[in-house]
Amino acid sequence: MSSIVTNIAALNGNRNLSITNAKMGKVLEKLSSGYRINRAADDAAGLGISEKMRAQIRGNSQAIRNAKDGISMIQTAEGAMDEIHSILQRMRELGVQAANDTYDTAARTSIGTELIQLRQEIDRIANATNFNGQNLLTGALTGNLGGTAASNLVLNETITDGTDSGVVTEINVAGAKPGTYTFSYNTSTDELTLTGPTGQAQVITLSAIGTNGTTTLNFNQLGISLKIASSGGMSADAIGAGLTASGNSSVVVTGSGAAALQVGANTTAYDVMNVSFNDVRATQATGLNLLTGGGVDWTSASTIVASNTAAQAFINQIDAAITTLNTRRSDLGAAQNRLEHTVNSLGVAVENLTASESRIRDADVAQLSSELASKTILQQAGVAVLAQANQSAQSILSLLRG
Repeated sequence: MSSIVTNIAALNGNRNLSITNAKMGKVLEKLSSGYRINRAADDAAGLGISEKMRAQIRGNSQAIRNAKDGISMIQTAEGAMDEIHSILQRMRELGVQAANDTYDTAARTSIGTELIQLRQEIDRIANATNFNGQNLLTGALTGNLGGTAASNLVLNETITDGTDSGVVTEINVAGAKPGTYTFSYNTSTDELTLTGPTGQAQVITLSAIGTNGTTTLNFNQLGISLKIASSGGMSADAIGAGLTASGNSSVVVTGSGAAALQVGANTTAYDVMNVSFNDVRATQATGLNLLTGGGVDWTSASTIVASNTAAQAFINQIDAAITTLNTRRSDLGAAQNRLEHTVNSLGVAVENLTASESRIRDADVAQLSSELASKTILQQAGVAVLAQANQSAQSILSLLRG
């Protein structure tokens, strides 16, 4: 049927041209933005997956920066400890000098005067060393064992299931955050769980203790470890029962707690690393313990190395302080090595997650360029066909002229 009121061919051409224009607009949007997914309608599932990946990528990238800041923090403390080590070596040298009986009282007093100044300098360095306002060498960033309630586990406490028994000979909480940590035990799997104040938990599998043996329970992710000794031996179930009994079921950590470094993108115990910065002040028993005792008298310059015997005792005291400082420097060095491996691991994770997210989210320029060429040809053809359809009605006029 010939009609000039309704041009079906033109309507059909216009509809197809509109579809082509819409598709061409999406192709141009993807090419101009560089993304295959610009809105949820482009790929709803892909959008959800890629956004979750982006959260992990950005979280891990920040965790890398956190870990590097932690390394800088450790290096600040360790640099100060290195100088304290030099001071201790000088103090020991003076002690060896004073142990020689070729010196009179005045000479020994002169040596004692320098020793007092050096001890004061150790304290000054320890008190002055801070990172972003946090004191590193005064014991402010370390956990302390507390707890006086009947349910709290304390040092030298006996644990028993009524048959086997043992003694808790060591409880180390230096790397823990403050709060109450609670034990729970699964008898079927021999798994002991320690749950922290924020709900973070770590599970370890218990083993039996032999006769006159010991075992160390290391909850390293929470910064707590304890050692149990038993003369008669203990089964795994006996250990678990003893630590979950009403009198021993929790460990209390006081103080500010160790520095918690967020080295992961999530909130599990494996995404946080606790680093303890112990006290290295000379005049504190919790530090290097350069105090009166054991044959050393720090009352005045004239009493520290007043005799050969006093000088010998002083050398022993300095040796103990050097050993303490060595241990604390080694702990920080080990933590720094861990952080360096953490940075490397996170870097690989960011790289691989980014590659995966790119495959989902980014535009394939080669494919889209081909589509653009195809859509351009269809658009040109649609315009030409629409123009031809609009001209078809002219032929009807020849019928009216007759």
